[in-house]
Amino acid sequence: MGIVLVSNGPGELSTWVRPLAQRLHRSMPLRPQHPEARCSLRLVLVPCPNGTGSEDRAAGRWNLFERISPARQFWSLLLWPQRFGPWPKQGVVVFLGGDQFWTVLLSARLGYRHLTYAEWVVRWPQWNDRIALMGKVAAGRLASRWSPRAAVVGDLMADLSEAARGEAPLPPGEWIALFPGSKRAKLRVGMPFLLETADRLAALRPGCRFLLPLAPTATVADLLHYAGPSNPIAGCYGSGAPQLVGDALVTPAGTRIAVLLENPVHGALSQCQLALTTVGANTAELAALGLPMLVLVPTQHLHVMQAWDGLAGLLGRLPMLRWFFGVALTAWRLRHRGFLSSPNIAAGRLVVPERVGPITPEQIAQEAADWLASPGRLAGLRDDLRSFRGQPGAVASLASMVEELLPAGFDA
Repeated sequence: MGIVLVSNGPGELSTWVRPLAQRLHRSMPLRPQHPEARCSLRLVLVPCPNGTGSEDRAAGRWNLFERISPARQFWSLLLWPQRFGPWPKQGVVVFLGGDQFWTVLLSARLGYRHLTYAEWVVRWPQWNDRIALMGKVAAGRLASRWSPRAAVVGDLMADLSEAARGEAPLPPGEWIALFPGSKRAKLRVGMPFLLETADRLAALRPGCRFLLPLAPTATVADLLHYAGPSNPIAGCYGSGAPQLVGDALVTPAGTRIAVLLENPVHGALSQCQLALTTVGANTAELAALGLPMLVLVPTQHLHVMQAWDGLAGLLGRLPMLRWFFGVALTAWRLRHRGFLSSPNIAAGRLVVPERVGPITPEQIAQEAADWLASPGRLAGLRDDLRSFRGQPGAVASLASMVEELLPAGFDA
């Protein structure tokens, strides 16, 4: 028997795939952790503009999957699965990020049953054996004729705060988490911008301490590269190239930023007072932990902000159209953007501040200092985020649905 989890980018891997894989290993014997087990657990990564191309290496360190297929091999796998086998004759394909149609194709090609975890909408309910819904929004968009196949399991990220309890406390201090991004387009802007912001915030509030959780698809060398002179955008900011001292980046001004190499780091994040972050899946992760955040989109570098989704995003990355089309697309998307961060999209209103425009590190440092000087405002924002989180238990419920789809008579 086989269980195949399908996903796309680093955020989904950390917050959806890994918790479910861990839960499945706890509830039944699975390969690779139990070599003699009858059932295997595999990961298939699919093409996606939000992917970095290194998700397979990140997931490989977890020792949770018997086989991992990188996104670049997806079409070959779909056409010639035997080249990536052997594959069990029966199994379940589970959608956990990307384009839902890829799992439709993969489950049909393998002859496996199909389960989709739907955050907002189910695209292909007729081709799903079961549907796991995050909440009322996804349930309300599902036609009534498909309701017998569906169940509301809750938000998979609601379990993050439970997992964070009991982890080692951070040293005393007013901790700020920095999230410059995981992809090249975001790191080119995010690293120099946040380094100068940290320098300025440290000058305003000398008790501040900083940490930077390393994205599972990034390396410390990436951080140093985009913070240094090899990144032309770094010259627009005043921090200068940091040095690596132990597991910390130290700016020329002396600001120390602890780099957290392990992933995930929910225990450390839950103890922070504030996060400064780019847009991305990590905003949902921070919201699930109840961590107040400022979401930053500096628009003064439109020529490198080409990390959009869909066909338009792909066109914006074509060599002949990269500069002109990328700038035009980004400008249009920002003008018609609506909300950009996950908690605001989920709430349909502004819950966490989104700072979009030609913002400066000086402005953001001052705003962060104002928030830190108002513990009551931070507590109110933390309570708002927690109110959207929902109850834990979604991972266990989804794991039960996966087990139910295994062939009748299968004894784990």
